[in-house]
Amino acid sequence: MDLYPLYNSLRISAISAIVVFFIGIAAAYYIAKLPRFIKGILDVIFTLPLVLPPTVVGYLLLLVLGPKRSVGSFFLDTFDVRLTMQWWSAIFAVTVIVFPLMYRTARGAFERFDENLADAGRTLGLSNSYIFWRIRIPYCRQGIIAGVVLSFARALGEYGATSMIAGYTPGKTATVSTAVYQLWRTGNDALALKWVLINIAISAVVLFILNWIEKPQRRRS
Repeated sequence: MDLYPLYNSLRISAISAIVVFFIGIAAAYYIAKLPRFIKGILDVIFTLPLVLPPTVVGYLLLLVLGPKRSVGSFFLDTFDVRLTMQWWSAIFAVTVIVFPLMYRTARGAFERFDENLADAGRTLGLSNSYIFWRIRIPYCRQGIIAGVVLSFARALGEYGATSMIAGYTPGKTATVSTAVYQLWRTGNDALALKWVLINIAISAVVLFILNWIEKPQRRRS
């Protein structure tokens, strides 16, 4: 049994979770401070990938990253780098798909933060950077960790956008989700079922971790 799809899925999910951790926190922090009207517009834009069909997201990415499109042709002509049909091409798709989960979770955590703590830190001469990383983030850590875990779990099961931008090449771009489809399509139901069970097991572990993280928060509530 070739374990490359599992390895590839795990690394794509891990890298995507790390990427959305930083951009999700940044977006949530700054957008939470904006006027309600502007915040509402940005919320719609940033949350769209969560409600759009993944194949639509993949198609939109191909319009930008495809070898005959603006960004894709620039990288291909300038650096001889093709942005699609590589294993890391899936990172673009997965990051866009899971970003709303991290963004919404982090923004909810920031909105529950007691700003009196930040004000108290400023009166003590603490910098905004220190307050953000040593006071605000620890205070909101459970919501942020939950966002990362959910993002990782969603990334692990992503198929639609990934299949469009990275395709399926055994030993190169295959993931668990794309492998299941290809194995089913070629009539190898036994191996497809094995990958399904592996995916279910990993997802169950991730959800168990998420529930374990949320328990202390429910007790305090």
